[in-house]
Amino acid sequence: MSALVDFVALPLSYPFMQRALVVSLLVAAVCAVLSCYLVLKGWSLMGDAISHAVLPGIVVAYILSIPLAIGAFVAGLGCALATGYLKENSRIKEDTVMGVVFSGMFGFGLVIFTKVETDQHLLHILFGNVLGVTARDLAETAIVAGGTLLVVLLKWRDLLLYCFDPNHARSIGLPVRVLHYGLLVLLALTIVASLKAVGIILVIAMLIGPGATAYLLTDSFARMLVIATAVALVSAFIGTIVSFHIDGATGACIVLTQALFFAAAFLFAPKGGVLRPAQSVAPEAQP
Repeated sequence: MSALVDFVALPLSYPFMQRALVVSLLVAAVCAVLSCYLVLKGWSLMGDAISHAVLPGIVVAYILSIPLAIGAFVAGLGCALATGYLKENSRIKEDTVMGVVFSGMFGFGLVIFTKVETDQHLLHILFGNVLGVTARDLAETAIVAGGTLLVVLLKWRDLLLYCFDPNHARSIGLPVRVLHYGLLVLLALTIVASLKAVGIILVIAMLIGPGATAYLLTDSFARMLVIATAVALVSAFIGTIVSFHIDGATGACIVLTQALFFAAAFLFAPKGGVLRPAQSVAPEAQP
């Protein structure tokens, strides 16, 4: 028992690890809640598209000497709006449009990044640098993540109905278009909040893994939110602590831990787990 306490206490004796853990938990919580809606809505590729599309916004913000988070948010939201416009005004399906838009913006971001003299390390943008988080970074992440999480929790029922059945939501008078673009804004803000922790590549795993795991474990959306949040927070804690001891990338360790939780749910979920004993389903099959 004392060995386990020392295993956890040693990393947390360093201030940079304390900040890294707090940021990781904040990002994990907001990503987990939003991931439930993305899984239900089938917007996994949308999260991927916006996360990649923020790169040119980050570079342009650096050139203009404005906060990088502002540039990332504008670029991410612009990607979402461009995707919607192209979908409504062309014969191309939404997933194809998203692939074209985000790959084009990501390529554009890489081109201008290589042409600008900057002290920003590309790997830190792509994969995060949570161990380099400052007190100011922590405050910014807390404001963005906390505000996003508050809005989602206040409007969770309306967002749920929109994701589950937009036509029914429209028929009972809910502002479907506002909910649609509001969810995109929340998604962009969540990605901005996650940049320091996991970067623009791994954030898609944070936005999908917890919700996908919870989806395998329950049929109730309220329980899905709780399970997804628990999985994300535990993964953030374990991944951060383990990364210190193995000298590994913190964001990657968090994502890998989430993947292990998903694998366990896929194999052993009470309903639908592939290794679930076959006889356990027999009583339910009886009339």
